[in-house]
Amino acid sequence: MTTAPLPPFPAGFRWGVSTSAYQIEGGADADGRGPSIWDTFAHTPGRIVDGSTGDVACDHYHRHAEDVALMAGLGVSAYRFSISWPRVQPGGGGPANPAGLDFYERLVDDLLATGIDPVATLFHWDLPQPLEDAGGWLHRDTAGRFAEYADLVAARLGDRVKLWITLNEPFIHMSLGHGTGVHAPGRFLLFDAFPVAHHQLLAHGLAVAALRARSSSPVAIANNYSPVVPRGDTDADRAAGLAYDALHNRLFTDPLLGLGYPPGIAPAGVRDGDLDVIAAPLDVLGVNYYNPTGIRAAEEDSPLPFELVPLEGHPRTAFDWPVVPDGLRDLLTGLKERYGDALPPIQVTESGCAYDDAPDAEGRVHDPERIAYLDGHLRAVREAIDAGVDVTGYFVWSLLDNWEWAEGFTKRFGLVHVDFATGARTPKSSYAWYRDLVTRR
Repeated sequence: MTTAPLPPFPAGFRWGVSTSAYQIEGGADADGRGPSIWDTFAHTPGRIVDGSTGDVACDHYHRHAEDVALMAGLGVSAYRFSISWPRVQPGGGGPANPAGLDFYERLVDDLLATGIDPVATLFHWDLPQPLEDAGGWLHRDTAGRFAEYADLVAARLGDRVKLWITLNEPFIHMSLGHGTGVHAPGRFLLFDAFPVAHHQLLAHGLAVAALRARSSSPVAIANNYSPVVPRGDTDADRAAGLAYDALHNRLFTDPLLGLGYPPGIAPAGVRDGDLDVIAAPLDVLGVNYYNPTGIRAAEEDSPLPFELVPLEGHPRTAFDWPVVPDGLRDLLTGLKERYGDALPPIQVTESGCAYDDAPDAEGRVHDPERIAYLDGHLRAVREAIDAGVDVTGYFVWSLLDNWEWAEGFTKRFGLVHVDFATGARTPKSSYAWYRDLVTRR
């Protein structure tokens, strides 16, 4: 890590932290919340590495005031959280659960009282289980249900949420949840999962209209992006790289920006007018970045046209992901080169790393690897801004160590250490580093 100070960022740059509902809230049975696909998945033996569930997680549902105080101590200007659909609509339809909306109203008001902008994500993978039982994202009707849910939330919070994010990482939810089955709902469909892509995108477009009817705040989507690094020099390797890039990076961006689906990808069930709904103008494009992906041509008997290959020669996180800050710069400049004036302003809505952090004998948690990671990635953002990319914010993933999906409690991403047995919060050295950075800004 360089010891030189980070260069200045543009005036008004949004400094934030991110979380998601199922990963931190707990309160699984509190105040009328219904089951989600992640409740079902986590309670299925063999699905989660350590056998844990998100039933309690960080108990943010009961300790949110403590967590808002931690954010106030950081000095961040924004908090990106997600709203639990089954907490608001336990059955996935019908009237709102008042207690569920009351919780988010308390959270939003507490944030505003401390000068922190609420940034609300409507869907971070926790689909109400009754909707999954009716077909889930394979069923077109789910898109319409999502728009109704968006309307209910915006009717209550539309005057106070400062940025709406419709969906989080629809590619990951499609590929891991429906393609390979390692995430909820655990479907193994491979390319038969493409209807999930279209119905999520249609849900986004319908929700944009619902949000704008209730709220004047800007609207975004948060996509996961991964620059593709071909690991081979044959035409087949290069073709494999292009195929993976179309699937991971273009499938959920080209249609949003009015370009339709990438060549060679044609989800079933597209109706006249759908692409116009999907291409509703975005105010912000959320970019989630963790690492590039090495790709080479697959073997002849593979069901996929590409093979993922580890990228060597880089430091690695506890998730065994390569740490490549330049990949974020290249991603941001590449989006600008690909989409030009059609590209809206960008906010980096997730950027972070997992390490095996633990308190020392004095109870302090030192995480120099995370400081180095954040320093490098923020320098990459600054380089992209210098290259002409309109990047207006950066959110660290995550505020808290959390329940990390199929990895359970085995991976720690937080600026704040959480003792999952007691719920005790301990700010790490990265918390102090980020606080000092933000307050200097």
